[in-house]
Amino acid sequence: MNSAASESRVPPRSGDGKPSLRERFDALRNLPPFLRQIWSTSPGLTLMTLSLRLIRALLPIATLYVGKLIIDEAVRLVAAGPDVDSLAAAWHGGQLDTLLALLALEFGLAVASDLLGRLVSYGDALLSELFTNATSVRLMEHAATLDLEDFEDPELQDKLDRARRQTMGRMNLMSQLFGQVQDSITVVAFAIGLLVYAPWLIALLAIALVPAFVGEAHFNALSYSLNYAWTPERRQLEYVRQMGASVETAKEVKIFNLHRFLIARYRALAEKFYRASRALARRRAFWGTLLAALGTLGYYVAYGYIAWRTVRGDFSIGDLTFLAGSFLRLRQLLEGLLVGFSQVAGQALYLDDLFSFFEIKPEIVSPALPRPVPRPIRHGFAFENVGFRYPDAERWALRGLNFELRAGEVLALVGENGAGKTTLVKLLARLYDPDEGRILLDGRDLREYDLDELRANVGVVFQDFVRYHLTAGENIGVGQIDAMHDRARIRDAARRALADEVIESLPRGYDQVIGRRFKTGVDLSGGQWQKIAIARAYMRDAQVMILDEPTAALDARAEFEVFQRFKELSAQRTAVLISHRFSSVRMADRILVLAEGRLEASGTHAELLAQGGRYAELFELQAAGYR
Repeated sequence: MNSAASESRVPPRSGDGKPSLRERFDALRNLPPFLRQIWSTSPGLTLMTLSLRLIRALLPIATLYVGKLIIDEAVRLVAAGPDVDSLAAAWHGGQLDTLLALLALEFGLAVASDLLGRLVSYGDALLSELFTNATSVRLMEHAATLDLEDFEDPELQDKLDRARRQTMGRMNLMSQLFGQVQDSITVVAFAIGLLVYAPWLIALLAIALVPAFVGEAHFNALSYSLNYAWTPERRQLEYVRQMGASVETAKEVKIFNLHRFLIARYRALAEKFYRASRALARRRAFWGTLLAALGTLGYYVAYGYIAWRTVRGDFSIGDLTFLAGSFLRLRQLLEGLLVGFSQVAGQALYLDDLFSFFEIKPEIVSPALPRPVPRPIRHGFAFENVGFRYPDAERWALRGLNFELRAGEVLALVGENGAGKTTLVKLLARLYDPDEGRILLDGRDLREYDLDELRANVGVVFQDFVRYHLTAGENIGVGQIDAMHDRARIRDAARRALADEVIESLPRGYDQVIGRRFKTGVDLSGGQWQKIAIARAYMRDAQVMILDEPTAALDARAEFEVFQRFKELSAQRTAVLISHRFSSVRMADRILVLAEGRLEASGTHAELLAQGGRYAELFELQAAGYR
């Protein structure tokens, strides 16, 4: 059902990821929302940096013009030949007053330019940090709204990976855009100065710089294409790097001597990417140098013309300095603007990765007018001809399921791996929606209820539960985030899950960081982690409790104790448990036997043994292992 929808979310791009000219220009549409995000991050800082840049943009032309006046004044003094024997005499005689005033003014402009530059850098750094933080928060908030299916789609994982990188890597675009505005104002100021003397020089300069701009635009597109196409390999590189240097994998890496294999795999992938990047860099350097030489040629043609006009007497020495300096700066600025525009267009392509991720819409959402979840649940859940198939999978994970989960009942699910047990509980928690049939809660389709409220009434511990490298108390508190600081509730949840003794043995008790990721952390055994995870589920005031093989690391006795406690604490609650140990599931009120996604049998432990089907066969196989 969802595979087609997922595919439609990926923006069209040519097969090799190389953007067309139209796509490059279309990417500029990302700049207005990008600038709006910057403004919303901090209007004050944004306004400050823009104002400072505006002032700084006018300083180069002012400094150059003051320099012209200094040279003209020096030439005048040389021609006048003042009759003074020393600097002190000239100083006191007043002949140097104008020259000294101009020097003081140029010094002040230089200091002001440096100060403004530092203030701009300061503002950019603060704004960059705030923007990165705000965008990262927005990314996490949006990711939290997406369907579980989205996180299992490799293409969308690539998109998420690219979007995650853009939260950290696009703030140089902000500085570049603001710098473009500043340089544009400076260009206008220099152009006005040149137009007074030789208007055709502006046209010469523009023509000479076009080839460099076209070349830069071309190679920016190729660079984006390379990074886009290599997203899966980059994720593989990061995965291999983490596998080779991670506390979670350290034991097996050492036992199996995997480090050589992982290093070889990493080197092979890295070498391929390096070769591709090197080839592109070489081509860019060669053509960039060749095309930039045309701009340099244009500058020296103009420089020769200005020098000839000076020799002819049309310009003063100060004019020569001013015009040559203006033309040089104007050439540098125009080249920077053209190249910068190309780079901005290239970086706007990367913004596509960020904004297109934000455009992904979840399919599992609350209805416009949701029904409140019944409290208490009176009748329970009913599966009516439910079928579900994972995206792009040929085999149905579940098909034709028809059964009831009655209110207050403890239901056990058994079956071999791949039978569909975990998929069933994911449907129950509405992490997925059925492709066929429907699931009812007290006679109403699950899709009619508020999604957040529905999930708040379901407490689940999955077999692949998360080990949070937080304090023991926080590890339990995340089960009910709004009660994170309720110590009494956390302690009660730990007691229910038989995790209280584990926590009390830690050096700092509930305030002890657990896990080896951080220096002060204390690691736990697999069974201890599982008790913490079960306590997390008990934090919820949930009407439905689900344990999906969370006790695999516990021995048979410990698992029996946990499930016995679970049954006791599930009084007047609807509960589902999944386990491969029949000594535990036999305490359930009813047992469902799943095989290849279909319901094969249903009944109590005694009834299923009497039927002599798959359940009895599996029970005998397990019982024989204990004899």
